[in-house]
This record gives sequence, C-alpha cells and structure tokens, in this order.
Amino acid sequence: MENSSAIHPDQYVGGGTGGGSWRDIGGLKRFFEESSVYRLECEGGTVLISFRTDRIVRVVWNPSGEPDLGLNASLLEPAQEGPGRILAEVKEREIWLSSSQLKVVIRKAPLRLIFFDASGRELVSEGERGMMASGKGEVLCVKKTGEADRFYGFGEKSGFLDKRGERFGMWNTDVYAPHNPDTDELYVSIPFYLTLREGTAHGLFFFNTFRSAFDLRGEEEHSFRAAGGQLDYFVMAGPTAKDVLAQYTSLTGRAPIPPRWALGYHQSRYSYETEAEVRELAATFKEKGIPLDVVHLDIHYMYGYRVFTFDQGRFPDPRGLIEELREQGIRVVPIVDPGVKADPEYQVFREGVREGMFCGYLDGQLFYGQVWPERSAFPDFTDGKVREWWGDLHSFYTELGIEGIWNDMNEPSVFNESKTMDLDVVHANDGRPATHRELHNVYGYHMSAATYSGMKRGLEGRRPFVLTRAGYAGIQKHAAVWTGDNRSFWEHLEMSVPMCLNLGLSGVPLCGADVGGFSNDSNPELLARWTQLGAFLPFFRNHSEMKAIRQEPWVFGEGTEEVARKYIRLRYRWLPYLYSLFKEANDSGVPVVRPLFLEFPKDAETYAISDQFLLGPSVLVAPVARPHARRRMVYLPAGGWVNYWTEERVEGGRHVVVDAPLDTIPLFVREGAVLPLAAADRLSASERVEELELHVYPPAIGESSEFTLYEDDGTTFGYEAGACYSERVSVRRSAPGQLEIASRVERDGYSPDWGGRKLVVHGEAAERLDVIFNGKKVANCYSY
Repeated sequence: MENSSAIHPDQYVGGGTGGGSWRDIGGLKRFFEESSVYRLECEGGTVLISFRTDRIVRVVWNPSGEPDLGLNASLLEPAQEGPGRILAEVKEREIWLSSSQLKVVIRKAPLRLIFFDASGRELVSEGERGMMASGKGEVLCVKKTGEADRFYGFGEKSGFLDKRGERFGMWNTDVYAPHNPDTDELYVSIPFYLTLREGTAHGLFFFNTFRSAFDLRGEEEHSFRAAGGQLDYFVMAGPTAKDVLAQYTSLTGRAPIPPRWALGYHQSRYSYETEAEVRELAATFKEKGIPLDVVHLDIHYMYGYRVFTFDQGRFPDPRGLIEELREQGIRVVPIVDPGVKADPEYQVFREGVREGMFCGYLDGQLFYGQVWPERSAFPDFTDGKVREWWGDLHSFYTELGIEGIWNDMNEPSVFNESKTMDLDVVHANDGRPATHRELHNVYGYHMSAATYSGMKRGLEGRRPFVLTRAGYAGIQKHAAVWTGDNRSFWEHLEMSVPMCLNLGLSGVPLCGADVGGFSNDSNPELLARWTQLGAFLPFFRNHSEMKAIRQEPWVFGEGTEEVARKYIRLRYRWLPYLYSLFKEANDSGVPVVRPLFLEFPKDAETYAISDQFLLGPSVLVAPVARPHARRRMVYLPAGGWVNYWTEERVEGGRHVVVDAPLDTIPLFVREGAVLPLAAADRLSASERVEELELHVYPPAIGESSEFTLYEDDGTTFGYEAGACYSERVSVRRSAPGQLEIASRVERDGYSPDWGGRKLVVHGEAAERLDVIFNGKKVANCYSY
C-alpha cells in the first residue's frame, strides 16, 4: 500500500513551472548559419534549428553545453530528402526561416519560436513562456494551446482517445495492477503527439529519452519536459493527420509487413507447461474447427527460467513438437526475457560475463537484479556488439523451426522497489556512455531491435515476428506491441480501443490487447464480446495468467464457443483486406485501425469518439463493452453506410441505435468500399484462398472510390525487391442504374495463389444495377 510519500514533490519531473525554479532561455545574442544549420546563441545557451524536409523542422537546445544533433541518431531513420532552399530573413525584432512548406518565426527578446505552414496557418507557438531549464538539469518547453486543439498519440496510455486535459509521464514501467485512467506510466513511451485543429493537423516529437512528462491540462498552454538531456523536438507541418503520420514515420521508421501467419489467431496462457498440454490444445482447436496460427509459450517452457533453453522434463522433444505443429499450420512463439540467470554453469551467463555483455556500474561491477531466474544479469542492448551477440543467440530457436519471439519484462522489470535497474548503471551506448537514468526508456526498444535482427539472420529470408511489451518511438520497425497485463474487466475491454488507436497514431500499426483479459476471471459474455473486438484489431491473441480461470474459446460452453468460432473464422475471411492495410501502413505510416477523425477530419463529432473505430478507410466497428447490452448507440459520419449483417442501408451524419445480440458486433461498411475477402473458412492463415471475393459497396450517384488490393508470398522479404502483386480497383456510380468497376494491375512481380475470383456487389439496389466490369457488362457474383 502507498502512503503520503507517493506525493513527495521529488517524485515529479520538474515539480511546478512557476516560482524561481525555472530559468528562461533569455534573449537572442547572435544568429548565423553553419552548414545548413541555423545557430541561435542566447543568454541561456545555444539553440540549433535544422530543416529535415520542407515540412519537418528540428529544434535543439542544450542548456548545459553544446547542442548535439547526433545524440541518439541511431533511433532515427536516415533522411531521404533534403528541405530544398531555405530563406533566412533577419528583421529588427524577428528572424524568419522559410522552406517551401514551413516557416519558423524567431522572436529575439526573449527568444520565442512560432511555426507556420505555407498557407500562413499557425501550427505551434510560444507566448509568455517558451524554453526553460532548472538547476537540476531538467528541460521544459511551453506551447500555446488553441481553443479547438485536440491531442492524440503519446503511445500507450490508458483513458480516452483525446488527451487534452490530462497530465502523464513517459517512463517504461511494469504495471501489474489495474490500468486505470490515472495509471500514469505503462510499458511503452512514445513522446509524440498529433494536434487536430478544426480538421487540419500538425505533429510534435519530443526526442528525449530521459523520464519525461506532458502537461495538457491548461486551457491556454501545454508543456513537455524531461528530467535531463537536451530540449530536442521536431515539428511536422501536416496539413492532414495522415500527412503528419507519414512525416513522423519518415523520422522513426515504418513497420515491415508482418508474416501472414502473425495476423491469424494466437492462443496463450501463463503457462502451457508441457508438450502434452500444447498438443492437446492444438488438437482441441482442430477438433472444434476453430482456426489457430500461433501458440505462445510463457516462462515455464524454459529450464529454470534460463532463456535459450527448453526444460527437458516438460518439453523433451521441442523440435518434434514444433515440426508437428508446423505441419498443422501452427507456429510456436516462445517468450524471451532480458534477465540472464547468474549461474556460472550456464553458458549464456558465462559467455556474457567473459565478453563484457552485461550492464554494470562505472567501477566495472555488474548489476544484478531479481527476476524469474532469481539473481540475474542484464545485457547492455545499447551496445551494438551486445545486440549482435544477443541476436545470434536466437539461432537456438530458428534452428528448431521457430519464427517468432515474444519479448517481455524488457522495461526492464526488476523485482525491487523501483521496479527497474539502478539509475546509476552506465550503458556503453555505442561509444557514448550514458546512465540508465538517460537510457531506461530505450532499453526495450534496443532489445527488440536485437531480437528482430538476430531472427532475421537466422531465418535466412523469411520474415520474423517479434512481440514486445516495452518500447520507444520507432519500435514499429522491430516489433508488434500488446498493451500488457490488463484485467478481465469490461472497462479494460473498452479501454483497449483508444489504447490501440493511439498506438496506431504513434506509428505502431501491429498492436492489440489480451483478449479476455490477462488477470482476474473472465466470464462467458465478456470473452464473447472481447473475441468479437479482437477479430478486428491488428494483433489477435487470447492470453491469461495462471491464477485466473482458463479462457480458451470453448471453456465456457457451447454458446460462447460458437461466438468465438464465428469471429475467429471471420478474421480469416477478412485477412486479404487486413493484409492490404498492412501494406498501406508500410508505405505511408497510416495505421490499420483508425479513429474516425482520420477519415472524417472535418466532422467534429468524431474527435472524441473512443468506443468505435475504422478498420482501414471503410469498415466501422462498434464493439459492445457493457455487460448484458443487446443494443448500442453508433455514430455514422456523413454518407451512406451498409449494415454488414443485414445489408440495410443507413444514412450517416447522425447517431443510430443498433441491435447487438450476443453473437453480433455492429459493423457498417461505407458506401464506395471495396473489400477483398476469402470466400471460404480456413483453419490457418497459411492455407490457400480457394476463391477471393471482391465485395463492392456502390458509392452514391456521381461519386467514385478506389482501393488497392495487395498480395505477396506472405513469408519472405521479396516484396521489398518488387516480388508482390498490387491491383487498383476503382468504382464509379455515374448514373442511377449503372456501376462502373475498373481493375488495373499496377505491379505483378508475384502471382497470387487464388483458386478463383468473384465480384460481389452489395446494396439494396444491387440487382437493379448494370454492372460494368473492365468495360464488360456482368451479372452480380461474376466469376473472373
């Protein structure tokens, strides 16, 4: 239990912003350009301004020394394009720095920065307060808040979608406790936010790895701060939310297309403890006709919790088990934690000590912490040689046929009062030594980077799947993210929607929550409703802990089992659409699941909606998150929508009450949608699509739409070299009785293994339409 020490003022980054604890950066003394970087020498230190592109600008201030544009550079993607010509205009009280799309106005006394886009739209500005520092080495930046501003992103945060009015920190933390709205710090820290203002958007990425905090509570201003380091941030000009995401992910990287099997259904428990139990599990899925692609193995598969081992008593033939399951289309994904048991007879520990791979103190002593294997050492993933070593250790798994790894406890979590490593541990940091106080938030990021690279080497051309609990900005390049140890509460079902939406808005497209809840006891209705939701989230895994009641799809009886079977099978029917959306995320950074405002930015009604989302641009999902509810209110943006289950057309721009019996999640398809779906049920994502159905929902008269169907082998990185298939499908309703559909193959470096194809036209008037497909009049359900 906590006591009043929990609110000791030293617990908070920076304390208050008033009084004399903060000093302003002061006035500008000297300005000049140096190698395309603009240098502002001020009373409180030097500021560097650098344009990365025409739409992205960076500001760096180090109050205690020279600003360093190279700090943590490995976390950023190499710049792909320059900013073009920058015009610098020095005026009496201001300096203007302008690219073709972005202007920075520098007010001299005191120094204040204001950012505008090419149209003159003010993006980010400072007023009475701007950049500040404290005597403790903390940095703070205060920005104005517009009356209409809404704030999104920030990675993994509990609570609702719009974060205006909140204050929270960034410090990766193992939180085995209810994830309430006031659970301030969770496992992932992504200090990026998107501001939506009356339909237009801009972004800000606070590039600082220290413990940091955002305060969005003020009506006229908001701030971000860190416990140390530089005040280093990027401003992205937008002007749309999708543009901001493209700009942000050009900085931090975009997610690779996951292996297709990783998009299937995952079953997990803490723990499936023996080979026999795993075989029985797989056999039960098969017997009941429930698709399954992945079984996760938690810590009990290991010998005494030693990573890179199997317990020979529990798992005497892991190779045989993995091969047997693979023949059924099922992969095994084992957990790998960072803690290495301090056992001098354990090869990984011996080698790590001998080669200097573990974290330690300035005097050379190793850091040891208590985790599952008891006394453990922790690899220093900030060091390239350690990442390579750790990655190569994964050959233990790849040689057994394992293609995916689950990284857990990598905040890093330690069983002590602070929950983590001592802050005075010194990391090698690729030749720039720094303390754990500075690098804590990137520890999990670097571990997953090492895991992904090592698995990629070991799989020799096949795509690995890595799942992580902890991460930092850019984690999407290496891993999927799940929201950690949630609970079997209806509130947690509901909260998983805005958590995944904000992760998507922070560059992470492959995310999800433990279906059914990890701890506490689930129940039939909760599992049914959560499985319905999980089927439409990017990462779909049922996971529970050993003290909780079991929650495999069949444990609550035939009724719940049938609902689970229906939606898990539906997931597999929708995989062609889902896979195409991951290609879009790979190309542009736009997430797979989207808040409504991303597609309807001018509709203010969408800005605060947290309990609905869009799967791609065209499918509205409205999960039921209340016990015993059999109807729910759904907001449909303007335009025509079709109830997926009943084919009823509903006019949008309003709230509607929708029936939602226990076996039904409300789904609406936007008119103009093109949905590629598999025609028949499958038990594995690896199974051939016997017939691909192209479902078309006609747009309004005079309207048109398009969708790009994407396919590749689902296994290798050949798509990066052009071994993929891309087909643009355009739809136009030129007259009341006519629907024109044009299909154009844009890339044919891969031949999809579809047994056949069928065109299916929906809507109340579908049978009365003349359907013209590629210039030829066809009947509905046309096979081609």
